[in-house]
Amino acid sequence: MISKLPRWVEYGSFVLALVAGLVNSIGLLGFKHQAVSHLSGTATLVGTGVINSNFSDTLHLVLILLSFLIGSMISGYFLRSGSLRLGRNYSRLLLLEAMFLLGSLYFLSENSGYGHFLASAACGLQNALATTYSGAVVRTTHITGIFTDLGIMLGARIKGDLFDNRKALLFLLIIAGFISGGGLGAYFFNLLKFNALFIPSGICLLLALSYALYNAKSNR
Repeated sequence: MISKLPRWVEYGSFVLALVAGLVNSIGLLGFKHQAVSHLSGTATLVGTGVINSNFSDTLHLVLILLSFLIGSMISGYFLRSGSLRLGRNYSRLLLLEAMFLLGSLYFLSENSGYGHFLASAACGLQNALATTYSGAVVRTTHITGIFTDLGIMLGARIKGDLFDNRKALLFLLIIAGFISGGGLGAYFFNLLKFNALFIPSGICLLLALSYALYNAKSNR
């Protein structure tokens, strides 16, 4: 049950959603107005590109999809399962996400499309860090599923079912984090352009360090 999980679960989910909102906002403003933290719109553009015979742009979008998949594969390889289990690989993966974002910053500053691929891989890696809480799959790089699960819970509550307050709080924090990240991303992109990616990469580094310290303390 989610009620038995430590409180840092909510804090960590909020911060990861904030990171995703930051990266996606910078993507929408600077990566050819291309979202990178979720794939629905990108996949749609691939379909329209095929019909419109825009080969170069379509290939670029396909590589963004594949980059997200590769990032998810990396997490899948190192994580033990889809449920929350403390282990040193979490901090390592967060560190790798930070490296991907810094690499993205470098290539985008050089006007290279490789930056898009690294940013997408970072988001795929983070999304695969999602864990299963009390039967609900929680993602932090997009909020469609979060709104869906929250709506299901509210509908069930109206008909008289029990309402999991802590799960609802978790969902609301993820939504708030993603929206806040979007606002911060827009603000800092206007000031710093692609250097704004230093912010989400720095947050990932701090999370990696915090998690490593927490894990070391827990294992004493």
